[in-house]
Amino acid sequence: MKKVIALVMALAMVTLAGCGAAGAASPASGGASGDVIRIGVFEPSTGDSASGGKKEILGMQYANSETPTVEVGGKTYNVELVLADNGSSADKAPSAASELVGKDVSLVLGSYGSGVSMAGGPKFEEAGLAAIGVTCTNPNVTAGNDYYFRICFLDNFQADVLANFAMDKFSAKKAYCLGENGNEYDQGLIVFFKQVFEAAGGEVIADSFPTNNSDFTSYLNKAKSEGADVIFTPVSIAYAKQIMEQAASLDIGIPFLGSDTLDDNMVLEATKGTNLQLFVSTFYQEGGSETFDKGIKDYINSNSDAMTANGGNDTISAVTAMGYDAYYVALEAIKAAGSPDKAAIKGAIPSVKWDGVSGSIAFDEIGDAVRDTAYIKTADTATGSWAFEKVQTGSGAK
Repeated sequence: MKKVIALVMALAMVTLAGCGAAGAASPASGGASGDVIRIGVFEPSTGDSASGGKKEILGMQYANSETPTVEVGGKTYNVELVLADNGSSADKAPSAASELVGKDVSLVLGSYGSGVSMAGGPKFEEAGLAAIGVTCTNPNVTAGNDYYFRICFLDNFQADVLANFAMDKFSAKKAYCLGENGNEYDQGLIVFFKQVFEAAGGEVIADSFPTNNSDFTSYLNKAKSEGADVIFTPVSIAYAKQIMEQAASLDIGIPFLGSDTLDDNMVLEATKGTNLQLFVSTFYQEGGSETFDKGIKDYINSNSDAMTANGGNDTISAVTAMGYDAYYVALEAIKAAGSPDKAAIKGAIPSVKWDGVSGSIAFDEIGDAVRDTAYIKTADTATGSWAFEKVQTGSGAK
């Protein structure tokens, strides 16, 4: 069993399917029907996190188009992705998880968003169905749930990276932190950031805004009046876009630090033509794999649904690279299990190792990824593109 970690540290896209016989799968088959193995995709395609969810799905769909089959026990199976929309909501996530359980998938990938992952996790555990988180970074996703794994770094690591970057890059002594009230992802990251920053002698001012807030003027002006050296705002894509737009109009003049959720071309677009400084921690930067970059761009530019899901351009999101890697980790688990049976696959996941486009992937005893570096990139406001800044560990630059 995994050790329990306390959180004091925290288009509608079409389902791609291979050819093969349809029909009812027996419970023992765990997602195999005829010559088809089904992989559940537990992601938001509606709601505040839809932009990120669609991009994560995009990576899985591209990988599925590239490798649509898997050989198990001398037999070749077509791999079908079965999508359930968790609506970016912890309230809707359990029913989406139950939907995948009811479709008898062999394992699950997702979700973008830690809150929905935590909300859906118990349903997967009850069903004995393994889930592999892609970019859900909150420690409580895997804590106490023997059936949830993940391939991304955790929030305590990410906050450590960003706090150290703030001190290294800007000699920051005072940080203003802003997150959504009650959002476990936002608040967990702020807690971790505060611990690291204050331990190094810095001062943190933290505020929370109510859900559905659209006016961030008072918060941004407070950061400026309090003399903050940096603003750390690990919020959703929708909120980040509004914050960037309003900060530009107010001419705040303070560097922004964002977590992996801000690594999105909608947020990037909000900075274009402004004097904003935005730096984000993320899992992948375009240029990391020439083969992957070319392949996914060709896929996006030749597929109108993919182009729409990617926000209307071919900028490569880190979550797309992670979705791509997650699909191949799933195939490795199926092959290692030697069976499409969900129990066998769950048992095989801990030993899976994969050299992905986002880096080497392996699992620790909790089921979390063994990751020791993050990419830091910055918004090039002149060109509307991301520029690589550095690779950083929690204790400094690599």
